[in-house]
Amino acid sequence: MEKEQNPNKENTISDETKNPKEFNQVEDDKNIDIKETKEKTPEEKIVELEDKLARTFAEMENQRRRFEKEKEEAFEYGGFSFAKEALNLIDNLERSKQILINDETLKDSEALKKMLEHFDIINKDLISVFEKNNIIPIESLNKKLDPNFHQAMMEIEDNDKEPGTIVQEIQKGFMIKDRLLRPSLVGVSKRKENKVIKDKENIQNSENK
Repeated sequence: MEKEQNPNKENTISDETKNPKEFNQVEDDKNIDIKETKEKTPEEKIVELEDKLARTFAEMENQRRRFEKEKEEAFEYGGFSFAKEALNLIDNLERSKQILINDETLKDSEALKKMLEHFDIINKDLISVFEKNNIIPIESLNKKLDPNFHQAMMEIEDNDKEPGTIVQEIQKGFMIKDRLLRPSLVGVSKRKENKVIKDKENIQNSENK
């Protein structure tokens, strides 16, 4: 009888004896399930709800601020692209004026004088319309070059001006409120080279050779 009972004992060995790792994993999973299903206290639920509510209000406030900022920028600078395109009117007006001034057949004529007067009136009216919409021309002549508002296109020899002084305005720049609409294209002064010193340097260089 004992021989018959021994095989049965072997067959009834628990899973824990056969595979300890697998058994431990099952027990761990059961423990986790028990912890997860443990009901929270009313105080814990209140704290959790208060935290969620605070996060929701904070996100709503951030969205409101973003919306207000976008609305303000759209109102203040919504016409930025249109304003930039409108500056072409002033540019074309100035080009047409220069073409007439350089026309030898019209030089010193009464017709030219009247046309230039009309061009100046149109130009002033355009500038006035721009200023009413906070589009302001940048003052450049006789100012020091400022990379924030000016773009130097050439250097012009001039001993009467400090180097870096704007002595020519190629294209007028404009601001829209506190933003740069486009920079002024300018020519800046530089010192004339001393011809005597340059000749001496050339002589010395030739002698050294």
